[in-house]
Amino acid sequence: MAKKITVIGLGAGDINQLPLGIYQLITTAEHLFLRTVEHPVFNELSSEITSYTSFDEVYMKSNEFEAVYTEIVNRLYAEALTKDIIYAVPGHPLVAEQTVQLLLNEGREKGFEIEIVGGQSFLDATFGALEIDPIEGFQLLDALTLRGESLELNGHIVITQVYDQFVASDVKLTLMEQLPDEYEVTVVTAAGSKEQKLTKVPLYELDRVTSVNNLTSVYIPPVSDQSLLHHQFASFRHVIAELRGPNGCPWDQKQTHESLKKYLIEECYELIEAIDKEDFDNMIEELGDVLLQVVLHAQIGEDEGIFSMEDVIRGVTEKMIRRHPHVFGEISVENTEEVLINWEKIKEEEGKPAEHQSLLDSVSKALPALSRAYQLQKRAAKVGFDWPNVDEAWVKVEEELNELKMEIKNNNEQFILKEFGDLLFAIVNIGRFYKIEPEEALLSTNLKFYERFMFIEGRAREINKSLTEMTLDEMDKYWDEAKKEKNK
Repeated sequence: MAKKITVIGLGAGDINQLPLGIYQLITTAEHLFLRTVEHPVFNELSSEITSYTSFDEVYMKSNEFEAVYTEIVNRLYAEALTKDIIYAVPGHPLVAEQTVQLLLNEGREKGFEIEIVGGQSFLDATFGALEIDPIEGFQLLDALTLRGESLELNGHIVITQVYDQFVASDVKLTLMEQLPDEYEVTVVTAAGSKEQKLTKVPLYELDRVTSVNNLTSVYIPPVSDQSLLHHQFASFRHVIAELRGPNGCPWDQKQTHESLKKYLIEECYELIEAIDKEDFDNMIEELGDVLLQVVLHAQIGEDEGIFSMEDVIRGVTEKMIRRHPHVFGEISVENTEEVLINWEKIKEEEGKPAEHQSLLDSVSKALPALSRAYQLQKRAAKVGFDWPNVDEAWVKVEEELNELKMEIKNNNEQFILKEFGDLLFAIVNIGRFYKIEPEEALLSTNLKFYERFMFIEGRAREINKSLTEMTLDEMDKYWDEAKKEKNK
């Protein structure tokens, strides 16, 4: 018959902080189990404890803490099958004690009686040592699972389980992604005990502190200079909200979804240009400008009470999870082609056209004409309306070219325009067979033309000629020279 497991906390420091009731339990226990003997209380009481079992050797067998915790609780279950036992942990049993959480979640289901007896949390001693008030905003984090995006840098942060230099180094690197290298933090060791030690160091020296041990935490004070948080998305959102707010910028205040459309298009094209030039500094700037447009639209939606940034992020997050069942679900794929097939199938199921609607309605009418032609052809091809091979698509190009020549010969302006459009549409079809996005291709050519023409202008200045004074042969010569310069 399953028995009782009593969990007690040894507190954060030495024996002076230990409540009398816990002192009596630990010194009179017949069946005492210690998560670790590396604790000041045990060192001071070792002569009064007649027998005990420690789990320190379990830590030596595995580098995976999950495996360590699982083995400890399983051994506790085995012992408690025949007798009542006491399990002692550092600090308070309900603060940063994974083994206790496992006992609470699983032990009672297995039929064991689990009783939690208090103990002083290291947090009380830490707050006292640092002289901080957690009501101002406080976050307790585990060094072993620390993630930069989880840090609430406007409040007090205590990172626990910084038990050696390797963990301290990981913590340092994570913090340095969010804070300057020189940002001052405090290493807190044995808070509240006579061995208490507070060491203030710049962040980059965090893993050089020699007093790091299993009683060590790291304290990060609240950020007072808000410019240090300008890299965070929340900070950016706050700036945009201020610009749109009552005391904000008149230009930003009057913007609408409609008025911002042209800027979104412009910023997207400027980003594409930066990508084509492989100008990474400019890419950073242009990506920021595109993000600005997204956040402005979301802020307008929020101001009007229609939607929020959370709605936008939630929607796209759920869509990415839904459309990647091979990552977030049980479906297996062999290659990129299968990924795309699944993507299109899921996308089609998400928005099946209602009666009297067209399959082509899913192609945005706001796309540039070349891109829209490309997407229309792709949609039609998915249901079999397509040339069987690229050779026949080339025949169509030749047919449209001849028809254009004929209308030009007849000097019929109305039909010249239509036939020219037909020719462009047929050429887009050729590009589709070779997976060439026409808008991207034409943008690349526009950039190439611009750079080569700039080269001609530069040569004209060198020989003190205006472009109108140069012959076409001279311009062609410099054009070819520009091509050679680019290909070097």
